[in-house]
Amino acid sequence: MKKTIKILSTLLILLILVLVIMMFMPANKFKESKKIKILTSFYPIYVMTLNITDGVENVETSNMADQFYGCIHDYTLTTEDLKKVEKSDIFIQSGEGLEPFADRIVNNYKNLKVISCSDKVSEFIENDEGEINAHTWLGIENYKKEVEEIAEKLSTIDSQNANKYQANKEKYLEALTSLQNQYKTLNLQNQKAICMNESLEYLLKENSIEETLVETDHEQSALSADTIKDLIEKIKSENIKNIFVDINDNTKSAETLANETGAKIYTLNSAMSGLNDKDDFIRVMEQNYLVLKQLGE
Repeated sequence: MKKTIKILSTLLILLILVLVIMMFMPANKFKESKKIKILTSFYPIYVMTLNITDGVENVETSNMADQFYGCIHDYTLTTEDLKKVEKSDIFIQSGEGLEPFADRIVNNYKNLKVISCSDKVSEFIENDEGEINAHTWLGIENYKKEVEEIAEKLSTIDSQNANKYQANKEKYLEALTSLQNQYKTLNLQNQKAICMNESLEYLLKENSIEETLVETDHEQSALSADTIKDLIEKIKSENIKNIFVDINDNTKSAETLANETGAKIYTLNSAMSGLNDKDDFIRVMEQNYLVLKQLGE
């Protein structure tokens, strides 16, 4: 009996010691650290963020809109989207009005930290009414600035992982600069084009292609008879040889223009959808390079 009491007393003392030690040690030594949950608005921003957060512990990156949705400027939030937002710590968007629902998120989720990656972009394309084309990411220089903005803001918010964010940023920027240098070998200064998707404008401008934007509804891409007539006259009078469409566009109007003028249709990829792969943007832009290279041949 005495032996049993002695054993119980010893166990009680050990238990008290363990509890005392636990009281004076950081709580995260005994429970898993809380994951930082990052939510991106749509696919291009998701790919940027995947590269910045690659291998960072306790950080979970997810995307709000389906990766095959395309442009998000006419997107409507769903109940599932709001559930994702509610569970997130950080929301990363493109900005400059591309996400029309952003105010609703900012106003209703006060604890959510919001990053607008286009804040670092300084060279915007504007239409005749002064409206900004917010599809900035397809210009590689803009894309690099947006990557930098995400890395800097995440480093401030989550300073514990700042070194990893910065290292990932430098690695990604190196790959993007190599891609940019590849594009600099193109000689397209004398090329003129009709651009039938505003998301392609930054890519064409960055490569010195003189483009005329035709406002469309992207996948609908339907133009009035008067617009078609005016474009045919413009293409003929200015000797425009190139028409650019996005990979997901309806090409009916482009085909009409090509048939009437002899201009050639080129299909580019705006990188707005993909396979949830952090290397997707570079792969898409390498394909776009090969398309643009045909103009100089």
